[in-house]
Amino acid sequence: MTNVLQMLEETAERYPDKIAFADPSKEISFGELEKKARKVGSYLISENSGIALKMGEAVAFYMEKSVDAATVMFGAVYGGGFYSFIDVRQPAERAAGVISVLEPAVIVTDDENAQAMEEIARLLEGRLKVISISELLEKAEAKESDEEALKRIRKEFCDTMPLYVNFTSGSTGTPKGVAVGHASVIDFITEFTGVFGITCDDVIANQAPFDFDVSVKDVYSGLYTGARVQLIPREYFTQPTTLMDYLADNKTTTLIWAVSAMCFVTIMNALEYRVPDRIRMIMFSGEIMPVKQLNKWRKFLPDATYVNLYGPTEITCNCTYHILDREYEKDEMIPAGIPFANEKVFLLDEDDRLVTGVGEEGEICVGGTCLAIGYYRDSEKTDQAFVQNPLNDRYHERIYRTGDLGKYDEEGRLIYTSRKDFQIKHMGQRIELGEIEVASMSVAGVSRACCLYDHKKKKILLYYTGEAEKESVTEALQQKLPQYMVPGKTTRLDEMPMNKNGKIDRGRLGEGKDDNAG
Repeated sequence: MTNVLQMLEETAERYPDKIAFADPSKEISFGELEKKARKVGSYLISENSGIALKMGEAVAFYMEKSVDAATVMFGAVYGGGFYSFIDVRQPAERAAGVISVLEPAVIVTDDENAQAMEEIARLLEGRLKVISISELLEKAEAKESDEEALKRIRKEFCDTMPLYVNFTSGSTGTPKGVAVGHASVIDFITEFTGVFGITCDDVIANQAPFDFDVSVKDVYSGLYTGARVQLIPREYFTQPTTLMDYLADNKTTTLIWAVSAMCFVTIMNALEYRVPDRIRMIMFSGEIMPVKQLNKWRKFLPDATYVNLYGPTEITCNCTYHILDREYEKDEMIPAGIPFANEKVFLLDEDDRLVTGVGEEGEICVGGTCLAIGYYRDSEKTDQAFVQNPLNDRYHERIYRTGDLGKYDEEGRLIYTSRKDFQIKHMGQRIELGEIEVASMSVAGVSRACCLYDHKKKKILLYYTGEAEKESVTEALQQKLPQYMVPGKTTRLDEMPMNKNGKIDRGRLGEGKDDNAG
């Protein structure tokens, strides 16, 4: 298999009438999806469309996920291009910067986001083509697919071409576009679905937006196995009862969610309202899972299988996994686990020597087909992160240096400890801020916690949410941590600031934007 469209075509042949994607207002079968996507691809490459998509060009989306968006997404791939979803919640200026990097053949939007798209277009002085998704689908449907042109495109295709570009925040504040190829997704998804036994009988409840790579596991697990992918609208994650009804009514079996989404459910006591009792598999990733919140899920769904997944966007979703086989104490770290097949995961110390000893820390590095192509139109950052394996002087072996720190436990499982830039030296001691966060989240009355370090004032800063009083949190941490690790300032927030991927926005905390402090 060299193109993800083969997943769609083979599944459509096996299950033509089975639902591939569904949202609250629409659903589409695999057979319909293939037929419509072929027509969209034919329209996009047509000179008469005014778009004339070329091989390797981007089709951008400025809209929320939907069944229609998925249809056009695969249409872009049929046309020889790749897709990129732009976060509609970011400021117009930042979105314009992303579009400037992409230089898409066209931007697809909808009525809800048309006005914001006009503002972005003004910032770019009209240097882009925009079409509404309803108009695009209507025009594509009115014509037959150009099978000869689609065949020519497939013949010219190779599996290292980009499938999607997801933009992540950069250390300098400029978004980086991570370009991932077909081969990487095929390599990962075929293994991922096999390890966790995902089949055509599953209903995968998609939490993540399409601009976040957690969604890749949902979309392509469904495409490969014939599982139904049920799209959850973003607003349902502010409506706990609506969310639980949606999961239960749609007979959800599988969750592949960000940690923050998992925590929303338990913090809002949503499972006490209704339990979607057909769920058999719950996977989580993106941040350290607070054991206290995990245990609430286990209380209501004790027979489900729970899996911790680890891996940055640059290695195509995940490189390690740990199937939880026991209960964990509130201040324990859940292992990142063992590598997926065909993924090389190892640790390097500060002198680029291999780390193998139990408890010895090193930077997590990854190699294999899973690696992204690189950062789109940014060779400098690509060359900094995707490098020659320093342990290999015999042939070219490209690896990705994650910037994450990890160690091995007695069972040989990887334990994520922190980011390199979250490691500090304070009062002569090397400290992992992640360790303080885990200890804080084990304190009664603390639901989430995030630590920063004020280098100017030489002070550890703790931000947390929950009903616990600041004094009680400090007293509890004094019982859990050495004195040099106890935060110098503790701030209670009504809620954590979040970035577009549903992770705690450490940048905003660092700017002192804690106006909602309690």
